[in-house]
Amino acid sequence: MGYHLVAQDEYPHEPTAESHFNESVYCNGFDHHSGVGGWMRLGNRLNEGYAELSVCIYLPDGRVACQFLRPGITTNAAFDAGGLSYAVSRPLQDVEMNYRGQLLLLDDPNVLRDPGRLFDEARRIDGRVRLTQTAASPPHGGIPESDVEPMYGRNFSLGHFNQHTVVNGEIEIGAERWAIEGGGWRDHSWGPRLWQNIYFYRLFLANLGNGRGFMLLKITDAAGRTRRLGVLLVDGRYEEVLDMDLMTEWTERHDPRRVRIGVRTAQRAVVIEGEVLSLAPLRNRRVIDGQTVVSRIAEGHTRFTWDGVTGYGMTEYIERIEDGRLVGFPL
Repeated sequence: MGYHLVAQDEYPHEPTAESHFNESVYCNGFDHHSGVGGWMRLGNRLNEGYAELSVCIYLPDGRVACQFLRPGITTNAAFDAGGLSYAVSRPLQDVEMNYRGQLLLLDDPNVLRDPGRLFDEARRIDGRVRLTQTAASPPHGGIPESDVEPMYGRNFSLGHFNQHTVVNGEIEIGAERWAIEGGGWRDHSWGPRLWQNIYFYRLFLANLGNGRGFMLLKITDAAGRTRRLGVLLVDGRYEEVLDMDLMTEWTERHDPRRVRIGVRTAQRAVVIEGEVLSLAPLRNRRVIDGQTVVSRIAEGHTRFTWDGVTGYGMTEYIERIEDGRLVGFPL
């Protein structure tokens, strides 16, 4: 399919010279019954001397437990910083991500809109999260051949692969505990990476169980060129997306509330509906050529329905903010 991927790509790569080289691992997982779960990401930015640590857990009553840190690193030899670690048991088959440390517990996730307020006001509580991931699909992606455009384009994580998974794990936040037995998704990427190199995109991820899931991406560049790509997972096999239509219902804050996605592969045409149950409204700032460029990163815990089958996953809307405007809204 125009990509090269070997078992060794599960492990850290030799960093290139770009100051913003990044190698990251990401895992999400949700219990099939309660929907409780979340995502964790660790991105090594060795040439900048730190790792991007993100933990975001969506609790059944609407609360969010999260942490965002930049622990210092001096090597890209492992994914292990700030209490968050990632281990490979069997390459391209079994991995595990663990966090042990302090979490910020939010009754109202809207506090995330103001990072200063978040770190000043959030209640801090000790927590632990484990997501053990077993392959539910073949890996998808890798290093693109010269004539293949990578998933996110050539200026954002040139190497990238992802995979649907079966997830077992647990969440402990203070005295509260939840087990996770469900589905998830993971990815691993490496190469030069700035969040601001994404003009805007909409990404949908879910493993609904019984061999059914999806990864769907609609991505638009600053010139207005849009690509629609991804996969449907059907009976444990991937079908490449040929076309996709998307309608978003928005809140008054311009956050996604509901989505309706029409997807066509060579084998079928389907409609998937999603309801965002809880949203973590994040942002990223970066000084580029002397100017501060800001991107909105909206991470939505979502209940999806496809042909009568319901399950949980993620809706992720990323876009630059220019002159106070979300460049992708209302598309």
